[in-house]
Amino acid sequence: MPTTSSPLASAARVVVKVGSSSLTHPGGALDVARLGRLVEALADRRHKGAEIVLVSSGAIAAGITPLGLAKRPRDLATQQAAASVGQGALVAAYSASFGRYDLTVGQVLLTADDVTRRQHYANARRALERLLSLGIVPVVNENDTVATQEIRFGDNDRLAALVAHLVRADALLLLSDVDALYDRPPSKPGATRIPWVRHESDLADLRIAGSGTKVGSGGMVTKVDAAGIATAAGIPTVLTSAEQAAEALAGEDVGTLFAPTGSRRPYRLLWLAHASTSRGRLVLDEGAVAAVVERHKSLLPAGVVAVEGTFREGDPIDLCSPDGGVVARGLVSYDSDVLPRLLGRSTRDLGRDLGSGYEREVVHRDHLVLL
Repeated sequence: MPTTSSPLASAARVVVKVGSSSLTHPGGALDVARLGRLVEALADRRHKGAEIVLVSSGAIAAGITPLGLAKRPRDLATQQAAASVGQGALVAAYSASFGRYDLTVGQVLLTADDVTRRQHYANARRALERLLSLGIVPVVNENDTVATQEIRFGDNDRLAALVAHLVRADALLLLSDVDALYDRPPSKPGATRIPWVRHESDLADLRIAGSGTKVGSGGMVTKVDAAGIATAAGIPTVLTSAEQAAEALAGEDVGTLFAPTGSRRPYRLLWLAHASTSRGRLVLDEGAVAAVVERHKSLLPAGVVAVEGTFREGDPIDLCSPDGGVVARGLVSYDSDVLPRLLGRSTRDLGRDLGSGYEREVVHRDHLVLL
C-alpha cells in the first residue's frame, strides 16, 4: 500500500461491510465472540471521532441453527424464514456489544427498492443522516424476510457501495474471511497480495474466484465489483478480513486499497448504472451510438432502429450498438408500444405530424449513463 497511508486513517465517515462468514461458526450459528471483536474495532474508531455505518450480513446465517437446518437454505421461502428468526438475534448481539462501549445502534432494513427507486432512496438517506447526527451507529441489512431479488444482491457488497455513496462516505471498508486480493487464489503456492489497485486495468490478468463459504452468498467477485462501484464514485475502498478491521481502520498496510477512479456524481446516475434493472433494449444505429457515447448527446428517435421488451415511460432501458453490445442505460421518455412508429424520424417531423408532445428525446442526456 502506498506510504501516504490508507484514506481510512483520516476518514470522517466510513461505511463498513461485514459478511456472514465473518460472523458465524462454520456450521452457521452466530459467533458472538467474533462479532464482539469486530465491534471493539468499530467502537474504537467511533470514539476517535469517525462516524460509522455498518452494513452487516448474517441474518439468514444466524437463523440456520434455531431452525434446525444443516446449512444455508437455497429456496426463497426458507431463506425468508431464517432471516426472520436470525435478524432479531443479530441485532440483539450488536446492541449488547456496542452497548459495552456506550454506543447505541439503530437497525435499518433496506430492499432493492430503497436504493433503486428515486423516491425511496431520498427517504433512506434522510433516515441514515438523522441517525448519524444523533450519534447512533446504523446497522444496515437487506430486508431478507420480505426480499426476493435482493437476497441475491451479492451478500450486501453492492448494497454497501451504494450506501457509501448515499451517505457521502469518505471511505468504504469491505470485510470478509479473506485478508486481501491476491494475484491468484490465495490457496495456491506463490500467491502474492495485491496492496493497491489504481485502476480497473490492474485487475485484467487476475483470476478471481467465488465464495467458498457455507453461510455467505458473496465472494471475491462481488467485492471487487462493489469496490468498482464505490471507486467510480470517488470513494476509496479497502478490502481485508474482519480480523484485520482495527488495523485497516487505523490506516495500516493491510488488505487491498482500491483508489478512486472517478469523481462523485449525482446518485441518480450511480443508481442507474449499478442498481437499476433494465426493462428493455433499444438498438441504435452507428451514428446514434457515436452521438451518445462520444459526443454525450441525447438519444433521438431518428437514431433508434429496433425496440425490444415491454416498458413504460420513465423505466430504465439499455441502449445497444448494432451488434447488440450495451453502451449505455437511460430513463426512457416513451412507452414501448409507442416507440415503434417513431423510429427513424426527426423530432421536427414528429412534432409536425403528431403534435408538440412528440418533439422530445427518447432518452435525455441528463438521464443517461455510459456503461
